[in-house]
Amino acid sequence: MTLLQIKQIEKSKGNTIIFPKIDLDIHKEEVIAIQCNNEVGKQLIMMIIGEIPISNGEVLLEGLPLNHCFKSLSNRVGLFLLNEALYDRLTPREYLTFFKNLYNVDIEINSLIQKVSLAEKVRTKINNLSYSEKKRLQLARVILHHPDLLLMEEPDQNIDLESKIIMQRVLEEFKRQGKAVLITTNNFESAISMTNTVYRLNDEGLKKIDVMEEERVILNSVSIENQAIDSLPIINTEIPSEEIVNSNFEEVYEDKKQAEEKATVIRRPLRFEKIPAKVNEKIILFDPTEIVLVESNEGISNLHVNGEVFPCSITLNDLSERLQPFGFFRCHRSYIVNLQKVREVITWTRNSYSLILEDSKKSSVPLSKGKLNELKNIIGI
Repeated sequence: MTLLQIKQIEKSKGNTIIFPKIDLDIHKEEVIAIQCNNEVGKQLIMMIIGEIPISNGEVLLEGLPLNHCFKSLSNRVGLFLLNEALYDRLTPREYLTFFKNLYNVDIEINSLIQKVSLAEKVRTKINNLSYSEKKRLQLARVILHHPDLLLMEEPDQNIDLESKIIMQRVLEEFKRQGKAVLITTNNFESAISMTNTVYRLNDEGLKKIDVMEEERVILNSVSIENQAIDSLPIINTEIPSEEIVNSNFEEVYEDKKQAEEKATVIRRPLRFEKIPAKVNEKIILFDPTEIVLVESNEGISNLHVNGEVFPCSITLNDLSERLQPFGFFRCHRSYIVNLQKVREVITWTRNSYSLILEDSKKSSVPLSKGKLNELKNIIGI
């Protein structure tokens, strides 16, 4: 069941489009992460709760206009912002008790403190807590009033590993209660560590990223292969003995050989066009068009996507062959470049060339002298 609907909202600054019109449905028992620029993520959350007006579109919480009625609906939303001041002179118990009374909810404070592993800090002033402990206390505060939806801005930025594990555990339990979470983060690794439902938001719009657990990728690959094999027609390459007796031996042998060759042709592997990269224990599947360039470093192929780098287990030679139909060019023994992303070709000296790319860093990639004429033929100059 849909809990939050974002319909056709967009953001621009002057004549610059921050992001075009987007649509997103968030269902109960779902955690969604949007990987985007820090400022874009903050503005998106502010637009959802009505702090920043939206000129087009609407934001609905089970059919109610959340951005226009956030004050009356705030008891159904937990808001976790990156820069949020806490009451430094209070202890964690005093702080949570204050919000318990403010929301007038029935909740056991000690149980909540245990949930975020702050039992040993219960009498410590908030001012003396570490940054990670403060973020765990903030998490306890946003779930204290039993909201239906959490909106979280950069929730695990700069926190320690223990706090990341605790946060993921709390969010998983929150989801199982039939609630939903929307996370904005600048870090792609943070996004996929929180959930497998990940989107990327930029000036090209909102796009879903394929993320799967490594075990599921292996199982799905085996399943697809088995299905392909199971669907093959059964070809009998055995020749009945009486047929051998009654036929010319060479003709029978030739028939058998052709049948075996036919079976071999039918069992060709399936074509898979997405390029896999591994982050922690998860596999991300990238569309070739998302990749700006591939760089080989110490035998590892690194995919450059949206300003981030992801290791890929496929060799550079194999990637060159797989990506060539999508407009990629092996410009150097260590580089493959997406020609759609090339802005200009620069001649430094008589034998030194570079390609300048249309990415956020205006990356420069070497072009081998021997590849220059090949590139000219490809682009028609």
